[in-house]
Amino acid sequence: MPNLQFYRGQIPSSPDGVFIEDFHNKWHRKYSKLEEVHSYIQWLFPLQEPGMNYQAKELTKKEIEAFLEDGTAKQRLVASYKLMLDFYGIELSNDITGEVKLANNWRERFDNLERNTHNNLRITRILKCLGTLGFTHYQAPLVRFFLEQTLVKDKLYNVKESALNYFIFAVIDKQERRNLVKYAYAHYEPKHEFVWCPKTIQSIFRGETFPDDNPIDLKQDDIDDNTASYRQIDTAQSSYEASDRGSSIITPNTSQHPTINSLKQSDYQTSSGHPEGNTNNWRKRVADKSTEHELPKRINVSEGTTNADHDERKNKGADQ
Repeated sequence: MPNLQFYRGQIPSSPDGVFIEDFHNKWHRKYSKLEEVHSYIQWLFPLQEPGMNYQAKELTKKEIEAFLEDGTAKQRLVASYKLMLDFYGIELSNDITGEVKLANNWRERFDNLERNTHNNLRITRILKCLGTLGFTHYQAPLVRFFLEQTLVKDKLYNVKESALNYFIFAVIDKQERRNLVKYAYAHYEPKHEFVWCPKTIQSIFRGETFPDDNPIDLKQDDIDDNTASYRQIDTAQSSYEASDRGSSIITPNTSQHPTINSLKQSDYQTSSGHPEGNTNNWRKRVADKSTEHELPKRINVSEGTTNADHDERKNKGADQ
């Protein structure tokens, strides 16, 4: 169990040869090193899927179970999270709830995020790892932070697409995920270009009624997922739940992200073959299509790749 051994301080990372405590003590605020080295992120935030550092190992079910029972390993994972939050200009303000806030160094660190979009891949990995290794309650506060910074405060333009496309759907908790989609819709403009949930759900968010004039109460806590329109959001996570039926600790495969089922392959495939392509044009085409009774479709991309990330990965392909 190499990932657990690493977090117990028994082995160093590879190929860098750094022990976990040295990452926390000697790499703290070493921003150039954290930016330029691409082989440590897979050790600090391991996943059940392969990354680009072939000397890092994938998490196994047995390893996850052992990690969840190891208080020292979990405490060190939180320290790793704080290390990266500081790198991004963010501070963990509540270790219990996972709430985060701007750090004092946020301006320079936000500038770095804007310049180096491969960090979007890292953030997606961090979110997924937190969900796997016992910190699902840390996921939504971080995603909410990025939605607020991008949609409300108009910062981090180059993070916006990843926050909407990938960060939200890395969140395991259904209700938290719904709340994040609702928050995003409330602050997204123009509304008709919002494609991260079906139009029926958008109608609910606006407090509108359906043709039978029966109002829908968003405050209802016991919505039946088999009949409610919210089911259309939940179906986007069907592969998550199919895995979860076998084990409660299976990581959601958020390398496949929900889009809109009404798209044909030609609607989003570029001449280069990359499924993202010109996102703005693609999104306008999506907005013109009826989505009221259709389910989200998935695009098979890796760890939150955005347009800029695709180009970036050609040069810095080791962050996954």
